[in-house]
Amino acid sequence: MTKTRDFFGPYRLARLIRSGSTAEVWEAIDENDNQRYALKILKGSVAKDKGEVNLLKHEYNVGQDLQNSPRIIRILDHLYANERPFLVLELFSELNLKQALRRGPDSLAYMLNKIIEQAGEGLYYMHTRGWIHLDVKPDNFLVSRDGETKLIDFTISEKKKTGLGKLFHRGGLAKGTRSYMAPEQIRSKVCDERTDIYSFGCVLFEMATGKPPFTGDTPNDLLNKHLNAQVPSPIAYNNNVSKDFADIVKRMMAKSPGSRPQSMWDVLKEVRSMELWNKRPRKPEVSVFDHLPGIRGADDMIRKPTADELDPEQD
Repeated sequence: MTKTRDFFGPYRLARLIRSGSTAEVWEAIDENDNQRYALKILKGSVAKDKGEVNLLKHEYNVGQDLQNSPRIIRILDHLYANERPFLVLELFSELNLKQALRRGPDSLAYMLNKIIEQAGEGLYYMHTRGWIHLDVKPDNFLVSRDGETKLIDFTISEKKKTGLGKLFHRGGLAKGTRSYMAPEQIRSKVCDERTDIYSFGCVLFEMATGKPPFTGDTPNDLLNKHLNAQVPSPIAYNNNVSKDFADIVKRMMAKSPGSRPQSMWDVLKEVRSMELWNKRPRKPEVSVFDHLPGIRGADDMIRKPTADELDPEQD
């Protein structure tokens, strides 16, 4: 997109962290105080697309309402430079859970309790502020070497519908990521905290086993499994998963929202009182934070858009 020496306002781009279909995330240095930040910059190809511009502004507005939780990435500013809008965010670990899981579940198993608690606390705080994330997946949790975890990406987050808003809800086109979408989300029905709980159950399944709970030969096949297939037990793919942990994951992924835990606080209370593993995992000798397979530099961290992701322009 640009050379390292280029600037966006007072921010000097230092290193590309990640590239998606519509935006890039850069580590940048503020020339005024030499502090480091992350910039989420719309790509030139969509910089004048009103839909994408509005989504970025929406993410900023949501982030402004979530500033007081240490479990949620802080979005500090929304600016324009070089004819492109961008967000200024706190710079935190560039490794997300999806990348860490490329090494398999053992890469994080030894500190999974902490990761689950902090990820759940971020979602719980978001829910207390009246927001539903709607894109809960491993990619949207950043994790540090010591297990500190932060929730990111509020592009499609929505305010919880209540009263007349809930009564007169009109389903539009489904939005989200197919591997983690709750049945009511797929059907474009009213979503609430329990929608995120379903998706978080899918994330816990993947963190325990190294694979998402459902896969499909086609996008529609995958969505149909969320709607109709029996929820698999994580124990079938990792016999070190405790029965208590497997049971709560399956309940979180119940087809009916009424059969799931009713709040993220309920999930956290249960997880804090149980053993996740039959035998506690040891810390790997080689840390995933030192040697990510296939990732040697910024260019190798570029994320390609996948057919698994849905947006308003897709079915």
